[in-house]
Parts: sequence; structure tokens; C-alpha cells
Amino acid sequence: MTTLLVCIDDSTYTRSVLDHGAWAAARLQGGVELLHAIERQPARPPVDLSGSIGMDDDQSLLAELARLDEQRGSLALQHGHQLLDAAAADLRGRGIAQVHARLRHGHLVDVIEGEQPEHDVLVLGKRGEHADFARLHLGSTMERMLRASTRPLLIASRAFRPVQRVLVAFDGSPSARRAVEWVARSPLLAGLECHLLMVANEDRAATVHMDWARALLEAADVSFRTEIIPGHAEEVLADYVQRQSIDLLVAGAYGHSRIRELLVGSTLTGLIRRCLVPVLVVR
Repeated sequence: MTTLLVCIDDSTYTRSVLDHGAWAAARLQGGVELLHAIERQPARPPVDLSGSIGMDDDQSLLAELARLDEQRGSLALQHGHQLLDAAAADLRGRGIAQVHARLRHGHLVDVIEGEQPEHDVLVLGKRGEHADFARLHLGSTMERMLRASTRPLLIASRAFRPVQRVLVAFDGSPSARRAVEWVARSPLLAGLECHLLMVANEDRAATVHMDWARALLEAADVSFRTEIIPGHAEEVLADYVQRQSIDLLVAGAYGHSRIRELLVGSTLTGLIRRCLVPVLVVR
């Protein structure tokens, strides 16, 4: 059975992450594993305050700090369980029968790196609880996951809306071709309107790549349209998403030529930040 790993925290995005996870689970007829990771706080180094305050005061202060650390950890654990219980109840209420919840200690990326082969799709928000919403900064966890994930990664937008139109960013590279193959065979996107966009000059090489994609999608009986548009990848794709009312952007993890900049480093994060739609990154 297809399984999704849905990563939740205490951010504004948790509602949307659950919405995207429920949508994907329903279309894939799969189960959901909820994961909440509590980052361990670094141990406090011993502080020698005997030169400025009395020894008794020093020991009393250290004991109080240790007590507060222990209390903080206990509250985080309790809150994490409550968060998972509420999320699991929400998903079961939507008809997702197979829902499991896990709470782990450590950074999210470190927790799931060794577990990815057990899951078919990972779902998380563009920004976490510590992200800068005023400047629309992407969460550092999401950026690390883009580099570390070996599975398709569904990055939820701030608000969920029903997915009807899908845009595939295509450049003919191996990972972009895998993205097209994934679109063609996955029930997640079956029956949806598919747009295939190549940001390039319309030359012989671009035509050959696009002919390959057309043949594959036609063989899979996917409804699609294709375009080749010159320009800067981030600008062209972001404009297309808005102009065509795209609901989901699909991209390969790495590319080449102009679109390579899109999928490596700051241009990818810029596009994810700029497009107010979820992004599915395929390895």
C-alpha cells in the first residue's frame, strides 16, 4: 500500500499540510504516517559564577536552570502528543483509515533520512514555525529536505485548494524525464489537466525533448498541453502558474542549462517562494 509521511509542527502551515496530505492519501488510496520531531535543546555548559555571586547562589541558580530545562522538555513532549492526536483524528474524520502517529526527538531531516525508503511521498510545509513570514523566507528544514530527500516531496502551500491543473517544469534532463514518467503513471495526478512547459529557445534540441514527453503522455492517456517559452526560468514559470491558474507545480530535483538554475540553490527556493501553489519535487 502507498504510504505518505506527513510532517507537522506548530506552524501556520500545519492545517495546509494536513489538507494536502489528506488529498494525496485519498487519490493514492494510501495510508498516512504523521511525524512530529522535537529538536533537542543543546546542553547548557556549566557556568562558574563564584567570582560574582556566592557559591550557594551559584548552585541554586544552576539547579533552577536544570529544573526549567526539564520542565520545558516535558511540556514539549506533551504538546507534541496533543498535536499528533488532533492531526490523526482530523485525518480519520476525512475517511483516511490507515493513520499512524510518531513523535521523535531530533531535527526533522536527521530523523527521517534513514526512514525514507519506507514511504512513497513526503509532505511538509514551505515554512516551519521559525520561518520569517514578513519576508517570505523559506524554512531551513524545507531547504535541507530538498537536498536530502530521495522520495517525491510534496511541499504544501500556505492554503490548500483543489488541484485541477498541473504544470510540469521540463528541460529534457534525466530527473525532468523521471518527473514526466511519474506524472504519467501516478494515480496522484490521474485525470488532471497537465501542462508541460519548457523554458528554452524553440530549437531542434528542445523539440526532440518535447516530442519524447508528448509520446510518453499520449501513451499513458494523459490530457496535456505543451509550450516552449524563452526567458528566465523562474520568471517564465511563475508567470505561467499565475496566468493559467495552475494548482500544482511539478519539477525534477536537478536539471541542466537554464532550468538547472531553477532546481539548484537559490532559484528553486525563489520559485517556491514566489509561486503561491504547492510544489511536487521528483527525484
